[in-house]
Amino acid sequence: MNIKETLTYADIAEIPELLEKFSARSGELEKLALRSRDKAVYLVGRGSSGTATLFAKYIWEAYAGTITNFIHPHSIFEARKPLNFKGQSVWAFSQSGRSQDITACLEKLVKWGAKGVAVTNEADLANNPLARLAGRHILLSHSKEVPVAATKSFELQLWAVLWTAQTWSRCFTAKDFKDTVAAARAAVSDNYGGEELLKRIKKAPMLGFVGRGPYNAVAEDSALKFREMAKSHALGYSAAEFLHGPVGAYTSKDLVFLFTPSDKLPEDILKVKKALDERGTPYEVVRPGKLKFPFNCLPVDIRMKMLALRLSLSKGLNPDSPRGLNKITQTF
Repeated sequence: MNIKETLTYADIAEIPELLEKFSARSGELEKLALRSRDKAVYLVGRGSSGTATLFAKYIWEAYAGTITNFIHPHSIFEARKPLNFKGQSVWAFSQSGRSQDITACLEKLVKWGAKGVAVTNEADLANNPLARLAGRHILLSHSKEVPVAATKSFELQLWAVLWTAQTWSRCFTAKDFKDTVAAARAAVSDNYGGEELLKRIKKAPMLGFVGRGPYNAVAEDSALKFREMAKSHALGYSAAEFLHGPVGAYTSKDLVFLFTPSDKLPEDILKVKKALDERGTPYEVVRPGKLKFPFNCLPVDIRMKMLALRLSLSKGLNPDSPRGLNKITQTF
């Protein structure tokens, strides 16, 4: 199968245009981007959408002065007494808006006094129970995502997070967003690492992806895409968590990707690099180029998704519909 014949490639190739379209209607966030009076939010999501909430925590706390808390649905369902969510804002991330446990969790929180915000890629409210329940819907795009692996919807979730931070605190510039679209377009056409890197990945029994801050989310979702599309044994970590034990599992046969916010490696990534050197574990430092941090997370993430797609095809797999996986995973 040729890469350009895949639905996954079509989705990735569409990302720059969809980023521009979202930017054009970003003014809608003035009414939709809800916080509590004390500038706090709660987040809930699964899979790639859950990883996007991790990105949101880093961005909103670091740039928008917003305390950002995670909700684990199980604890909500098992709560023996009602929890006081009066006046709290709960953001529910779901590509489809049809994740049963996320919808049920938000429903319970709304009954306890919370106000909901749904972040989805489903424009049809008749087919989007999460958005109907929340009453406030941040629509990522009007372009449906068919392949199992979330690519364009994940990028749009990160984009929505950055635009929300801008709405709340005016912490970025118009040029930051414009430059990111151009960088995303370049990333789509970039054959990152070429055949040499692809060969190294195929030989590695285990892949690791390590980042710090917002790049922690990129690491987590990159690993997920390699698992989904290419059946790779791949795991994502924060730099600190990786050094707290997981590094011990990596050998001279494995490969670890190190994400850095700039060409100069931060101290914690240098510590990871040193630990890998001591173990003789090969690594690939993924440098972000000239784009400003944290916006450079997006083109780096696109390159990783394209790399996972190329790996899948080199193994003779179907990246659009991996065996045993579904687009909407019901866990409730």
